[in-house]
Amino acid sequence: MVSKPHGGKLVNRVVSGRRRDHLLEEAAELPRIELNESLASDLMNIAHGVYSPLEGFLLQNDYLHVLHDMRLSNDTPWTIPIILDVDPSEVAGVKPGDDISLSYKGQVMAIMKIEEMYGWDKREYCQCVFKTMDSGHPGVVKTMNRKELLIGGVIDLLNEPPEVFENYRLWPIETRVLFEARGWRTIAGFQTRNVPHLGHEYVQKAALTFVDGLFVNPLVGWKRKGDYRDDVIVKTYEVLIKNYYPKDSVVFSILRMEMRYAGPREAIHHAIVRKNFGCTHFIVGRDHAGVGDYYGPYEAWDIFTEFPDLGVTPLFIREAFYCKKCNGMVNEKICPHNDESRLKISGTKLRRMIIERMRPPDYMMRPEVVDVVFSFDNPFIE
Repeated sequence: MVSKPHGGKLVNRVVSGRRRDHLLEEAAELPRIELNESLASDLMNIAHGVYSPLEGFLLQNDYLHVLHDMRLSNDTPWTIPIILDVDPSEVAGVKPGDDISLSYKGQVMAIMKIEEMYGWDKREYCQCVFKTMDSGHPGVVKTMNRKELLIGGVIDLLNEPPEVFENYRLWPIETRVLFEARGWRTIAGFQTRNVPHLGHEYVQKAALTFVDGLFVNPLVGWKRKGDYRDDVIVKTYEVLIKNYYPKDSVVFSILRMEMRYAGPREAIHHAIVRKNFGCTHFIVGRDHAGVGDYYGPYEAWDIFTEFPDLGVTPLFIREAFYCKKCNGMVNEKICPHNDESRLKISGTKLRRMIIERMRPPDYMMRPEVVDVVFSFDNPFIE
């Protein structure tokens, strides 16, 4: 039995048929807010139940509860505020109770009923969510550049922008049907923003030894400069799964959602999202969703003790390395040998090798994966 959606019900705010036709006519006459890519992604994720139980952008009471308690006002665990920021000039003459249209790249995406308009303290947001005001943190920089006013309310999705990875995208209603059809009762979700190396493969296969299936769900969308490009991540996982995983043991789907680099809080958020896709378990990485040295290496593990009611089981699988004496991929819990025998897989070192067009050794990355990475002139975001 796949997991119940967060909050008990899978949200669906996608409108179709005659009601959609009627609302599209109405939207043409409404004040319009133009969304950026990240907000358009959040809108889609609300509508398709990825962010269940949210049915719209947060109202102030929920926003403040999430900031300070990491829960919605009804005590449901929730750690990342899903907010819609606007410039006051964009909503001049608009008041609570009014409808507005939300568009992306000039196309109407949704109608939103404004329930509240409220100010926010960006510094408070950064301290609570990122635990820092350091301008070196990409989430802090992005937050401080956001607009001054927040609006909250329920949304109705009317149009969806084209998705370049449409062949690789599944929504929660689809993954749940697929997991059931395969007879999977236990599913481990895996979050990533990187191309896979053997350490990732080790962690995934360790999880697969005691669950029925693996759900690999990489983020595409806004990431910081120097992260891997979306198309590189998709193509490397495609070749890895084809060559190194048992048939029908993995479901692969992209998730268009920005990285916030919020460390422990984002680890909980990632777990909730995969719960909505139907996962019963979630693999929590070392320094999960971290950046730089803003969070401790296992801080994202510790935070799960604060959420006994999360409804998804975290899997804390230790970081893998290659041991010359063990002659394979192991971790510190099962390897008795000292550091001289251990060859650690460093993401930073891998990036440097790839930039210098040096082929990573087989103990770090599968040769087929390396071939895909090197087929791109520059596999990183500029």
